[in-house]
Formats: sequence, C-alpha cells, structure tokens
Amino acid sequence: MATKIKPQPGIMDITLYQGGASTVAGHENVLKLSSNENPFGPSEKARAAVSRAAHSMHIYPSTDHASLRAAIAETYDLNANQIMCGNGSGELLHLLAQAYAGPGDEVLFTEYGFAMYPIYARASSATPVVVKERDRVVDVDAILDGCTKKTRLVYIANPANPTGTMLGQAELKRLADGLPDRALLVLDGAYAEFVDGYDGGAELIAERDNVVMTRTFSKIYGLGGLRIGWCYGPQEIIDVLSRIRGPFNLSAAALAGAEAAIRDRAYVEKCRAENTRWREWMATALAEIGVPSDTSTANFILARFGSEEEAEGCDAHLKSQGIVVRMAKGYGFANCLRITVGDESACRRVVHAIGQFMGQR
Repeated sequence: MATKIKPQPGIMDITLYQGGASTVAGHENVLKLSSNENPFGPSEKARAAVSRAAHSMHIYPSTDHASLRAAIAETYDLNANQIMCGNGSGELLHLLAQAYAGPGDEVLFTEYGFAMYPIYARASSATPVVVKERDRVVDVDAILDGCTKKTRLVYIANPANPTGTMLGQAELKRLADGLPDRALLVLDGAYAEFVDGYDGGAELIAERDNVVMTRTFSKIYGLGGLRIGWCYGPQEIIDVLSRIRGPFNLSAAALAGAEAAIRDRAYVEKCRAENTRWREWMATALAEIGVPSDTSTANFILARFGSEEEAEGCDAHLKSQGIVVRMAKGYGFANCLRITVGDESACRRVVHAIGQFMGQR
C-alpha cells in the first residue's frame, strides 16, 4: 500500500552520496587511496587523549565545546566566541543551508564542487544552482553572473575537491564583495591545512559580515573516524547556527582527540611536509608517463587520462593490483582518477602500477 506520508519537496530528487571504495574482491591488504585520508593517521597525542576519554564514557560531553574552541582559537589566532564545532564540517555546511535557505531560495556551487552541496540545498527545500568552472578552477565571474535576488548561499571548496585547485585571496575578496546583499559565501576549507600560510578565509571574515569558513579534523589531523569539524564566522551567524545545533553533537572522545591533535603542531607540520613532498613527486612521475594533472594544493591529485575508456581501464588494472583510487566520473570527470597522496611506499606503488598500465597500451 502506498503511504500518504510524503517528504518535503526536493528530498526524493536527492542522489545518495557514495564515499570512496575501500575493498577489492580477492585482495585482503588493499591500498586505499580513494578517500583522501592521512596515511600517517592521527598523532600519538590524539590517540592517547581518546584512550583516556574512554574511562569517562558514562558522562555526557560538554555542550559548549569550550576547551576545543579555545584550542582552535589559540592555534589560528581567532575569536573563540565566533567558533562553532560540529559532527564533521558536513554538519555545519548542512546547518548553514537549514538556517539560511528554504523554498524559493537558491544555493549556488560550481560544477565540480563537493557532491553534498546539492543535497544540502534540496534537504532545505531550496533550489540548487550549478555554475561552470574555467579550466577546472572556480570561476568568480561565472558565480557572480549566476547569482540572482534569490541567492542565499554560495558554497566554494577552497582548495577544491576533486581538482585540488584553489582561488587566491584577491579572487576570494572579489567574490565576497560582489555577492548580492542577502547571500552568504561559505568557504569549505577541508583541505586548507595543506596550503602553507592560507588562513581559510579568516581575514575576509574579519572585514565582512557575509563570509563563513568551515574546517575539518578528518584530513590532515587524521581523525576522519571521529567526525569533528568547526566553522568560524560573524557572531550573528554563529548565534543563529547555535540555535539549531544539537546539544550533544560531539562525543567526549571526539572533543579530547581533536584538542590534542590541534595542539600537536609538530605532527601537523610533518604531515604537511610529507604530503607536499610526495604530491609533487607523484604528479611529476605521472606526467612523465603521459598522465597529466593540474597543480594540486590538497592531499590528492586528479590524474587525467586520454579518454573515459583509458581511465576505466587503468582503474581496473589498479584494482587487480589491490589498489583503490576514486573514479571521478561522478564529479563530471569521466576521464580522470582522483588519487590520494599516501606515504612513500604507497606513492611509488601506485605510480608503478599506472606505469605498467600505460606501458601495456
């Protein structure tokens, strides 16, 4: 019997998000390079903090996340009162759509943007609007041309996923200043820590009331399994989001692990340096065997093949070797594979396997 209970308009138009694969039939020890995870995992200090927190699992965690917010503020020279923590940055990106977009409103993002952006829009009964990029880079002019009086949110991943490209400060300022009066620019900085000297949007927020930035502990901090993120923005916006955030959205273990991780600056610097080193090595090595990529500022590269058939063939060959990367067809790149930067062994192994495939052709 068909139910008369119906979801909000737009919900059934949502295509389910699919994460990177982690298994290959016939292989027990799979090399997973499909989800942009830190190959070194979390710092030992974060592991120890989570272990200690296990002794207090019967006690509710804090609702204000004061200690973690203070650590974030100290690390990035921010105002702790303008920081809010969430269950990964995804929760915060979703809350922004819930709070500021609804029926009749529009949410903009670029054609190669994070696959969850249209889901956040539709879940809020808003209309998702896609704008073109230029040579796999966010096009500020295209975004501004795509804005209307209905525009409420503009999501930009910077650095972008899956391309690894990013906008510079001047272009970000031009974008923020050119948006309609009621539109909010959301800078999704999941990969911001991989860019030395990039503040993720903090300077823009200090000077404007229409910019919010989000960050995550899932990437460089290696805490993807704990689900922790944070956002920073004008006080009025943080106050709005705080009214719809669940009071216990982060566990005590997550809070403890995140605080220890962000205070371990030596470990973060090590991870950033290793990522930069092997990202550049891998990109150069692949280019030499006929697989180019744009200059990446994240912890992955988008490897471009001559055709969709070639990309699919290479993906199949890698799987036969027990290596899992991410087919980028769902992002609009049918001829590309997104490859996470691993440690030295992982990078050499995946390049060798791709070299074998290209040599066979």
